[in-house]
Amino acid sequence: MGDEQHAVFLTGGTGYIGSTLAKELVGRGHRVRLLVRPGSEGKAPRGCELVHGDALRSDSYALHVAPADTFVHLVGVAHPNPKKAAEFRAIDLKSCQEATQAAAAARVRHFIYLSVARPAPIMQEYQDARAEGELTIQQKGLAATFVRPWYVLGPGHRWPAMLIPLYALAKLYPPTRAGAERLALVTLEQMTRTLVWAVENPTDSIRPLEPMHIRRGFGDPEISRYRAASA
Repeated sequence: MGDEQHAVFLTGGTGYIGSTLAKELVGRGHRVRLLVRPGSEGKAPRGCELVHGDALRSDSYALHVAPADTFVHLVGVAHPNPKKAAEFRAIDLKSCQEATQAAAAARVRHFIYLSVARPAPIMQEYQDARAEGELTIQQKGLAATFVRPWYVLGPGHRWPAMLIPLYALAKLYPPTRAGAERLALVTLEQMTRTLVWAVENPTDSIRPLEPMHIRRGFGDPEISRYRAASA
């Protein structure tokens, strides 16, 4: 664990990835303030401070972001698929724009954004919305970590596991090797570890973490380079 304890404002903290992350951060001694909608309080992990608000309206929660030094934004459409293209802009992108505005106003030190690996042959609208979210964060001048998985395996999210043998074959074939590595599957445990590491090791610039970083862990030379650059 890093020497510094962090005050974290977390959106999407009652969801698939966020609830696991919130529990882990609290267990490691960080202060977690969680944005929740009325009626979803029961989904919040113990030890979190609850802020009632709407992720699509920063004015409903912006005054409660401070004194956070870290803003983690995980809001997004559940189980994304090509039929939800309109929702990617109305929810994923809109919530990111609102979160970015709130974080900038509160002068947070570090913004962590759940983005997506790309380019990929499918889900173009999803990729576009997340890419625009990244651009919004950069235009606000925020130091940020962009965590870019393609698919996160875990409870209720296991069907792509059947593709693992195909990934293995693709990595053996030179023309498809790069794509297989760029869009590699990651686990919920790996994602949680990555997000915790990002909280505990803030950057002062823009730091993208791709599936290869998420899968390899933090003894990886590339990750170590990010740590050194952030010191």
